[in-house]
Amino acid sequence: MENGVVGRFAPSPSGRMHVGNVFAALMAWLGARSAGGRLVLRIEDLDPRASNPGNSRLLIEDLRWLGLDWDEGPYYQHDRLEVYTEAIEALGGKGLTYPCFCTRAELHAASAPHASDGTYIYPGTCRGLSPSEVAQRSLVRMPAVRLRVPDASDAAGTIAYDDLVCGQHKEALALECGDFLVRRSDGVIAYQLAVVVDDALMGVTQVVRGDDLLGSTARQIYVQRLLGFSQPEYAHVPLVVASDGRRLSKRDRDLDLGAIRGQERGPERLIGQLAAGVGLAEKGETLSADELVERFTWDAVRRRAQDGPIESDGFHFANQE
Repeated sequence: MENGVVGRFAPSPSGRMHVGNVFAALMAWLGARSAGGRLVLRIEDLDPRASNPGNSRLLIEDLRWLGLDWDEGPYYQHDRLEVYTEAIEALGGKGLTYPCFCTRAELHAASAPHASDGTYIYPGTCRGLSPSEVAQRSLVRMPAVRLRVPDASDAAGTIAYDDLVCGQHKEALALECGDFLVRRSDGVIAYQLAVVVDDALMGVTQVVRGDDLLGSTARQIYVQRLLGFSQPEYAHVPLVVASDGRRLSKRDRDLDLGAIRGQERGPERLIGQLAAGVGLAEKGETLSADELVERFTWDAVRRRAQDGPIESDGFHFANQE
């Protein structure tokens, strides 16, 4: 499969990339390039609240500055609404979707979040609404669209896969998330649907991303199966976190590339420190992305992942020669 590897960068233009985003992008790039494969760049700008054309331009500039090139794209999700709508209609034509009128407050009141990632398990409130009930409620509120998942007793609803970093993983959808959104009530296409359609139509065979998205994978595999798409391989890499364990945030401008690039140095120190974080370089070593290709192995990343997140207090950029 190696020469057929197609990886992807899929950043959201909600702010400047921080070192955690850079680490995930570097691992995706190395995963594909070390196998002689290709990269696709996709800007995930579906949500207008988190989309900024200026940020999109900065993302592209930052990737080029880092030396992380791509072979196809950039694609923009806001240009691809038609293909997402077609997929939702295909699922609806099979009787697999239904309108949901629940508000966020109602969902939070109805169920406790899943312990691992804070996902609320949908209790099926709107699953059995009659056509007349749907018509009546539609006069008051625009519905979201949910995808039915099999009951817990149905083996089709248990998704098992082998992650390149995290190993074997299995999830029963009915118990872990319940019926989930494929389109929000404001008309925005849901992440779980859009990324599946995009990855399939763009020929992506390897999805590399932070392990905070591990819980999304079973839902995406389920959608792939319903739409007849091939399943890519997955690699969920460790997160880079603050010294207090807090996830890095674009909103808080945690170690973002604007500050790092403002020092007017090349990217080699940053890339060397990220590589050292997973045992691909010695501490203090400066390297380009190209120099890491021959060193890269998923075994090294897998071994480092057993230690948990990578603390960003080990990254020092200011006033260094």
